Amino acid sequence: MRDVYVIGAGQTPYGAFPERSYRDLFAEAYAEARDAVDRPVDPADVDEAVVGTLGVGGRQLGLPGPAVTEHVGLHGVPCSRIENACAAGGSAVRQGIQAIRSGHADVVLAGGFEAMTDASADATKYWLGVSGETEWERLTGTTFSGVYAQMASAYFDAYDASADDLAHVAVKNHTNGSKNPKAHLDFECSLEDARDAPEVAAPLNLYHCCPTSDGAAVAFLAAGDVVDEYTDERVRIAGAGAASDHVGLAQRDRYTAIDASETAAETAYDRADVGPDDLDVAEVHDCFAIAELLAYEDLGFCDRGEAATLLREGVTDPDGELPVNTSGGLKSKGHPIGATGVGQVVELFEQLTGRAGDRQLDDPRLGLAHNVGGSGGAAVVHVFEQEGVVR
Repeated sequence: MRDVYVIGAGQTPYGAFPERSYRDLFAEAYAEARDAVDRPVDPADVDEAVVGTLGVGGRQLGLPGPAVTEHVGLHGVPCSRIENACAAGGSAVRQGIQAIRSGHADVVLAGGFEAMTDASADATKYWLGVSGETEWERLTGTTFSGVYAQMASAYFDAYDASADDLAHVAVKNHTNGSKNPKAHLDFECSLEDARDAPEVAAPLNLYHCCPTSDGAAVAFLAAGDVVDEYTDERVRIAGAGAASDHVGLAQRDRYTAIDASETAAETAYDRADVGPDDLDVAEVHDCFAIAELLAYEDLGFCDRGEAATLLREGVTDPDGELPVNTSGGLKSKGHPIGATGVGQVVELFEQLTGRAGDRQLDDPRLGLAHNVGGSGGAAVVHVFEQEGVVR
């Protein structure tokens, strides 16, 4: 099976840009990704494009994928649009990998975008709701924060954890995000700020929830037999895994884990021939602070019920044994849905090639990206390996 490499990756700042079109956002991310490649990628070199987007504000229909690829000059390139809720970006990367491994493409653009702030809050809430279970959650008035609040309550009942631990997640990720020039909420917060913020859905408060963001991200992927034509920065996608589960909580056996994440991670680890103890850095899907704690356990960073201990001991801090969400995560960096999974790839590409600026870790070799759709109906996990990058 052909090896697949990330040869360049870039993204826009994340934030509220209601005056900017999704085409404009995508073009900015595309330009930055091309600039990140050592030897330029000509548009004629791109064999296929895969673009992730939910389509907030009614853009679910139509041809948003070709709309953005044609806008940047990829004329005639086949483009597929992936909609997999919040896992759309990670799913686009996975589809790009499959296109290369199948032999149908040598170079693939995997991207994602979302324009979320050009619609009213009510309209945005409605369109976000299509990613959840309709009959028993959305039509009864349950929001995503309400769903994750139920998961948090169940977790607190089962294990030694509390809302204070959610506050610690927020503090850590805001500290990381304050060093990220692309972050939507690029400021530090105190533990008191995160503890005392207005309640959203008990036990979750405002600082436990990610923002609504606009943004785009792009990654160029290349087959192992052509990668040397483009770059000396050898970042191999060592393993990829994906899984699905019941969309609604009521159908699941437990609220204290996301089974799709666990299954996707097991597949990615197996294909990469590594385990969680081998990782140097991870970007996990922290749409709500409780989701980061669940991810620690789902991805095998610790045993069940020990996520809060891992956090309290500083293991996931930037100077810890396994830094998590050096970008600031969804919590601080932001969550433009279709871009999020690809944005995680951007952060890991930058960390593994020494380009992460003030966030740069000390020579990381192996990184993991974890992207979740909805409250766990889908999950995608990728493992990235640095192969002798010259700094």
